[in-house]
Amino acid sequence: MRGLTAKQREILVFIEDFVHHQGMAPTVSEIAEHLRIKQATAFAHLRALQRKGYVDRSSKARSLTLLRSSVPRHMSLTLSIPVLGRISAGLPLLAEENRESIIQFDPSLLPRDAGGHHLFGLRVHGESMRDLGILDGDIVVAKHVSTASVGDIVVALVEGTETTVKSLYVKDRQIELRPANPQFSSQLYAPDQVLIQGVVVALNRTY
Repeated sequence: MRGLTAKQREILVFIEDFVHHQGMAPTVSEIAEHLRIKQATAFAHLRALQRKGYVDRSSKARSLTLLRSSVPRHMSLTLSIPVLGRISAGLPLLAEENRESIIQFDPSLLPRDAGGHHLFGLRVHGESMRDLGILDGDIVVAKHVSTASVGDIVVALVEGTETTVKSLYVKDRQIELRPANPQFSSQLYAPDQVLIQGVVVALNRTY
C-alpha cells in the first residue's frame, strides 16, 4: 500500500487513540477539532486513508473502521502529548508557540476521566510539590480544563504571568494554591487572579 503523509499518519494515530479510550470512532468534526483543521480538510484526509486501505467508512456517524495500523502495535497504543514551555495569558494553551517537545505516554496509566480531554505536559521546576512525589525535572501530564475540585493538583496561571503546579483549595473566599513541601508557604489569591488551565492526571519521569 502507498505510504502516508505526516498529516494522514497523525489522523490515523488520533483515530486509534480515540477508539482505544472511548470505545467508538471519532466523528469528522472531532478529528478536525483535535488537529485544528477544517472539516472539509479532515474529510479529504479520511477519503485518502480509505483509498489507501487504512480505514473504511460509510455515511453513518461514527462509522469509521480501522483496517490496519500506521505504526507497530506497541506504539499504536501510546498517546502523543505536547510538552509546553512557559504558558502566558496571551496565547491559547495548546498553541504551537507554547510547545517544546512531544512525549509518548501509555494511556493505560491515565484515569478513565482523562479521556475526551486535550492532554498536555508541563515540566516542573523546583521542589514545592515534593511530598506528593512531584520532583524537579518531572513532567506532569494534565487534562485541559478550566475548572477543578478542591484538593485537585492543578496547573494554574497566576496574575496572567506565572504558571504553577499546586493543590487547589479555598480559604476565606480566596483561592489557595498549596504546596506539598513544608519549606514553602501557601499562596492566596482573589478568584479573578487565578486561571485554571488543567488538572494533573499523571506523571512522566526519566531516570
